[in-house]
Amino acid sequence: MSDDKPHATGTVDTGDTSERVGMAVLRERGLEPEELREKLIDAIGAEFTTYYYYTNLRMHLAGHEDYKEITEDARLEDRAHFELVAPRVYELGGALPNDIREFADRASCPDAEVPVPMAGDGGFDTDSLSAAGILEVLLEAERCAIRTWSEICDMTHGVDPRTYDMAQRILQEEIEHEAWFVELLSMERDGEINPAGHFVRGEPGDAPLSTNRRFNDSA
Repeated sequence: MSDDKPHATGTVDTGDTSERVGMAVLRERGLEPEELREKLIDAIGAEFTTYYYYTNLRMHLAGHEDYKEITEDARLEDRAHFELVAPRVYELGGALPNDIREFADRASCPDAEVPVPMAGDGGFDTDSLSAAGILEVLLEAERCAIRTWSEICDMTHGVDPRTYDMAQRILQEEIEHEAWFVELLSMERDGEINPAGHFVRGEPGDAPLSTNRRFNDSA
């Protein structure tokens, strides 16, 4: 009977909860699941910290409600990317760092900080802050994300369909984000028209490619 069911058994013993077939299959295909898992933690560390930093950047786009709206889309979609991939870390036998400082330090991209120093009153030195400066930070953060998820797509293509599906959907949205900020920065800084074809999402942070389902109304 077992000869007729070739996938009924494998290298993981029946009932063994210390091993995962989903990881064993990746090893058989030449991909070390532990290496992939650590790269995913680094990648979603960047998505999580970017969500925080974009909150600050958006707050300081004073007088540019259109820029704020587009930054809000990117901000909430980065949160969606974190939420999409976090369960995959656990499926690969891992866990998110317990210490959020460690998690932030592991992020695969630099901190997307407001590009001016803090002032003595606890705020920022807004006299030297410009919309163009903020847009440049946003643009470079998206470019780092594109490089990160492109690497993960390359690692998983043809080997790990589940992770590849997640990574390529996130990558598509990050490429969109880059195009948005290229368009805005080109006009704000250089007075050049460099269209992205952007149109407002149905809802802020709609994440049309990377959101499987809403965890709650605020997701």
